[in-house]
Amino acid sequence: MSERNHLTDEEIIHRVLEGEKALFEIIVRRFNATLYKVGRAYNYDLEDTKDLMQETFINAYNNLSKFEQRSSFRTWLIRIMLNNCYHKKMKAKRIIAHAIGGEESKYAIKDTCNGTEALIARRELGHIIEDALLKIPYPYRMTFSLREINGLNVAQTAQLLHISETNVKVRLNRAKAMLRKEISKVYVASELFEFNLIHCDQIVETVMKYVNK
Repeated sequence: MSERNHLTDEEIIHRVLEGEKALFEIIVRRFNATLYKVGRAYNYDLEDTKDLMQETFINAYNNLSKFEQRSSFRTWLIRIMLNNCYHKKMKAKRIIAHAIGGEESKYAIKDTCNGTEALIARRELGHIIEDALLKIPYPYRMTFSLREINGLNVAQTAQLLHISETNVKVRLNRAKAMLRKEISKVYVASELFEFNLIHCDQIVETVMKYVNK
């Protein structure tokens, strides 16, 4: 597999569609960390994020023939992940609204880790940095995640969030201002939401079982 890692995303997609399904593992490993950062920035915990990642990779595999290369494959994949994150949130809200008799507006859903999961997440993801980022409002957190953590450019971020490029710049500046006081001494963007190798292997195994069935 290692000798094939030099293949571009488009080359891999073409060959997977031609029947080389095993090559999809490269895609999963290549974008595991990216999708993980998106899920965590959406404020899902570790296990929910892993579930969403698996769902996203499977969605992408099932729809590879529909990828038209109008944007990069990475952008296309992130868009699927964002859609899955959104739909999961909406489903949870509907369940709660039904359980409480439709009085959804009186309640707010808060996605947080608890107990042992919280301790594991803090050790893996970095205490101060993650805590600080998750405290800022979603629009700024997601803009920061896409631009600074996932390395997307302004145009790609604007496209994914359905806002103007000017708005991206404004949100990013505000996000940095919110974070600066708490994390200026420890902030390293590339270390934020680091995805542990053991979780990467778990995602690969689950997705490839589906691909190869």
